[in-house]
Amino acid sequence: MESTVKNPVLIYTERTPNPESLKFVSNKMLFRGTADFQEKEIAEKFSPLAKALFEFPYVKGVYISNNFVTISKELNYVWEDIMLTIKSFIKTYIESENEIVSPEYQEFLDSESESKTEKTYSGDEGELVARIKDLLETYVKPAVAGDGGNIEFQSYDDGVVSVLLQGACSGCPSSTITLKSGIEGMLKRMIPEVKSVEAYMG
Repeated sequence: MESTVKNPVLIYTERTPNPESLKFVSNKMLFRGTADFQEKEIAEKFSPLAKALFEFPYVKGVYISNNFVTISKELNYVWEDIMLTIKSFIKTYIESENEIVSPEYQEFLDSESESKTEKTYSGDEGELVARIKDLLETYVKPAVAGDGGNIEFQSYDDGVVSVLLQGACSGCPSSTITLKSGIEGMLKRMIPEVKSVEAYMG
C-alpha cells in the first residue's frame, strides 16, 4: 500500500498597509471566500481557527480568505514579539487538518445579507451600479486582497458609492487615502456620475 506523502505546510508573513494587521500566507487553500471575524463571539460559533487565535490576548481580529489569514493585533503589542508565535500556531493548526471555517458560516452570511434589505436598482441607475460593481471586482478587489483585506459594494445613492472594508483594510489609516485617491479617483474617471466613495468598516 502506497503511503501518500503530504506536502509540508509553509507559512510566510506579508506586511499590509495597516501597521496593526499582518498577513500570514499559507501554501494550502484554507477557505474559499471571505470570513471576517472582528468579534470573539462570532468566531466561537463559526471558525475553530479564529476561535483559537482569539485566545491570544493580542489578537483583535481574524480575517480568513483563500490561502491566507490576516491578524489584526491590539495596539499595545509589537509584531516582533508575537509574530513567530502566531506563525507557528497557524502552521500547526493547518497541519492538524482541523476545521478552519464551519459550513454554517455561509448560511450565517446569507441570513445577515437577507436581513439587510438590499436596494434594487433599475434602468440607467441599474446599469451604473453594474459598472461600479464590475470595476470593483476587476480592479480593486485583487489589489485589496493582496493587502490582506476585502472590499464589498454596499450601495449607490445620488453619486455616492458606499463600500464595506474588511480584514487589514478595516481600521487601516492608509485605507482612507487609498479609498479617496485610488478607488474614488478611478471610479470618477471611469464613471463621471460618481461623486464620492465612502466606506464603513466591517
